[in-house]
Amino acid sequence: MTEELTARGMVQEEPLLWEKSRPGKTGFSMPRRDVDPVDLDDSLVGDGPDFPHLSEVEVVRHYTRLSQWNFGLDTGMYPLGSCTMKYNPKINDRQASLSGFTSAHPLAPQHLSQGALQLLVELERLLCEITGMDAASLQPAAGAHGELAGMMIFSAFHRSNGSTRTKILIPDTAHGTNPASAALCGFKSVPVRSGEKGILTPEIVAELMDEDTAGIMVTNPNTLGLYEANLKEIADIVHDKGGLVYADGANMNAIMGVVRPGDIGVDVMHLNLHKTFSTPHGGGGPGAGPVLVGKHLSKFLPTPRPEKQGDQYVLNEACPDSIGRLHAFYGNFGVLIRAYSYILTMGGKGLKDASSYAVLNANYIKEKLKETYFLPYDQPCMHECVFSDQLQKESHVTTLDIAKRLIDYGFHPPTIYFPLIVNGAIMVEPTETESKEDIDRFIQAMKTIAAEINVNPNALHQSPEFTKVRRLDEVTAARRPCLTC
Repeated sequence: MTEELTARGMVQEEPLLWEKSRPGKTGFSMPRRDVDPVDLDDSLVGDGPDFPHLSEVEVVRHYTRLSQWNFGLDTGMYPLGSCTMKYNPKINDRQASLSGFTSAHPLAPQHLSQGALQLLVELERLLCEITGMDAASLQPAAGAHGELAGMMIFSAFHRSNGSTRTKILIPDTAHGTNPASAALCGFKSVPVRSGEKGILTPEIVAELMDEDTAGIMVTNPNTLGLYEANLKEIADIVHDKGGLVYADGANMNAIMGVVRPGDIGVDVMHLNLHKTFSTPHGGGGPGAGPVLVGKHLSKFLPTPRPEKQGDQYVLNEACPDSIGRLHAFYGNFGVLIRAYSYILTMGGKGLKDASSYAVLNANYIKEKLKETYFLPYDQPCMHECVFSDQLQKESHVTTLDIAKRLIDYGFHPPTIYFPLIVNGAIMVEPTETESKEDIDRFIQAMKTIAAEINVNPNALHQSPEFTKVRRLDEVTAARRPCLTC
C-alpha cells in the first residue's frame, strides 16, 4: 500500500479487507475435529470461498474505523425534513435486548410466545388510542409498505361492495411514495393542487371526486410542514361519493397527542414507528409502518391477527376477508419492542409534549432564517419548515451548494429539492430532541454560509472542504454505480 496512514490527524484511512490479507493469518483457532477430513470435489467448490486472511485485531480495527466515518443521530443534528430523524433513547434498546425477546424463536409454539404476543396486542391498542383508529396491523415493514397495505384495503373494500374504482386523488404535497403505492394496486393517480396557503381546499377536491374515484391519500401535516385544516370537510366530500380517506401518518410527530386522525374522518392510515416513535431509522431499515383502520375496515387487515382469546394470546389465521400476509412471521419485532417501550416511557403527556416541542423548534428556525433564505409560505408551520435558494441564485449558488457547505460546519444537511412544488427546496425538521443551543448553532451556520456566498460564492462549489472525501459525482454514482468493489 502507498496510501498514508491518516488523511488528517486521526481520521484513519482503511483499505479493503482483501488488500490487508496475508496468507497464513487467522483470527481464531479451529476446534479439534471429531470427524475424518473429506476432500471436496474441486469441480463443485472451485478454489473455495474468497475469505481474506486476517488476525482478530485487524478485523476489529477495520470495522471500528469504518464506523468512525459514519454520521448519525448519536454524532450530531440530523435535520432531514419529512424524515423525523430524532434521537433514539437508549433505554428502548435495552428493552429490545432482553433475553426473553432476543432468544424468542418466530416458529416457537404460541403457548411459549405469550409475552411477545401480548406486546403485539398491547402495542396495537396503544397506537389505536393515539390515532383514534379502531384496529391495526403491525406487519408492514416500512412506511411505503404500510401505504401499500392501505391501498390494498381500499381495493378490497370497494370489491366487497361490488364496485370497481380506478382512480385515487393525491395532493401535490403528499409523500412521493403515495402514487407508487396506489399504482401497485391498479389505481391511476389524479393530482390535486394545493391552495394559495399550501393546503388543500374543499372546492378543488369536490371538483375531482366522483364515483370512479376510490378515495384520497392525504399527508397531514403535509410535506410543506403545514396542517391540513380542511381535512374534516374534505373527508365528508369523499365519503359522500362512497370513497375512503387515507392519511399518510409519517408526519405524526407534529400532532401526536394533539389530533387523532380517526376523529376527523380518516378511514385508513399508516404510522412510521421508525420516525414518530423513536426507533432506529436509516439505511433502508430496520423499519415499521403499521396500518390502522376504522372498524368498518378491520376485517381486511393482514393476517395473522394477534388477539387475546380468554386468558391466552394467539395469532388468528381465520380471517377470510383479509388482504393476506405482508411480512414473514410478524413484522420487524425488534423495532416494535422499541416503539412499545417509547410509548410507555413517555406516557400521554410526554407524547403530547414531544409534538409541541417539535412544532416550537421548527417555527423558531423558520423565524430566525426567513430573512436569510426565501420562505415560500410565511405562516406558522408544524414540525418542519421549507426554505429555498431563491435569494442565492443571483450568485449562482444552489441548494446543493448550501447543503454541501453545511457539512463543513458539522451538521448533516436537511432534505433538499423536496417537496417538488418548491423550486430549490431546503426542508428543515429539527425534531423535539434538539436543544436550543444546538438549534442556535445550526441557525448560525446557515447564516454564516449565506454571508460566505456574498463574499466568495465560487468557493461553495467546492464544498465540503473538511471531510474525508470531497464533493462526489453523484449523478454518475446513481446512473453507473460500481457494484464490484
